[in-house]
Amino acid sequence: MSTSIPETTLPNGMKIFCLREEEVPILYEQIQDYIKHGIELHEGDIVFDVGANIGLFTLWVYQKCQKNVNVYAFEPIPAIFEVLKANAQRFDPEKIKVFPCGLSHESKTITFAYHPNATMLSTAHQDSLPELKQQLKQSVLRNLKNAPVSVRWIRFLPSFLRSLILDIRLEKAFQTEQVTCQLRTVSEIIQEHQIKQIDLLKVDVEKSELDVLLGIEEQDWSKIKQIAVEIHNLDHRLEKITALLKEHGLSEITIEQESMLKGSNLFNLYALRR
Repeated sequence: MSTSIPETTLPNGMKIFCLREEEVPILYEQIQDYIKHGIELHEGDIVFDVGANIGLFTLWVYQKCQKNVNVYAFEPIPAIFEVLKANAQRFDPEKIKVFPCGLSHESKTITFAYHPNATMLSTAHQDSLPELKQQLKQSVLRNLKNAPVSVRWIRFLPSFLRSLILDIRLEKAFQTEQVTCQLRTVSEIIQEHQIKQIDLLKVDVEKSELDVLLGIEEQDWSKIKQIAVEIHNLDHRLEKITALLKEHGLSEITIEQESMLKGSNLFNLYALRR
C-alpha cells in the first residue's frame, strides 16, 4: 500500500511519505513553533499529537527525543490517516501509535470538509469556510513579506493582480470533499491505554480545539504537564481556553501570534504545569 504514496525528504534528512509535497515545507516550519515558551521535550516522554495530519510533528518529536518517546497521533481524515500510518510503520510502529480518529468532547461520527488541495485546512466546521478563506486572503495581503515562498513573489505585482491571484489559489485550495470521520475523547484514550502522564498535549484541529479540551475528564487533568494549542479566537475562545487551563493547574501561559497572521483570529497558546 505505502509504495503508491508519494515521498519527499525533510530538511533534517528524514525521507517520509506525503500527500502533497508542496505542503510539506509549510507544515514542517509550523511544527517547530510548538516547542517554545518553556515547552520542553525529553527522552521517555509521552506526547499526544492531536490533528497530526501526515505526522510531521510526530516524526520531528521522535527524532528530537532520540527515538525514545511514545507518541499518540490522531488524524480523522481517511486519506491523510493512510499517509500518517505509512510514516509510523516506516519509522517505529511501537513508539508511534496512530489512530484513525479525531478527538472531541464526546465520541461520535461526523462529516468533515476535506480539502485535498490544502489538507491542513480540513475541518469539521464547514459553515465558517467562506470566512476562513477571506481571512487567509487578508492575512497574506497584509503580511506578504512573511508569506509562504510560493506566494511571496506577488508583492511585486499591482494590488488588483495580487488579489486576483490569491482568489484563484484559494478557490483551488478550498475545493471540498465530504468525508465521514470518527471522534473520541482524550480521556477515553487515557483509560484505554492506561496512560499515567501526558508530557505534551499538542492540539491543531481547525476550530475544534475547545472541544478537544472539554473531552478531558476531571481526574485526568493532573496527568497533563504541558499544552501547545492553535486557537481560532471565535466566541471568546482564547479567553475560555485560558480560564479552563488555569482552573486545572496549567497556570504558566503564553499567547502569541505568528507575524504572517497579524490581524487574524489565529493564535498559539503554550501552557505549563509548574
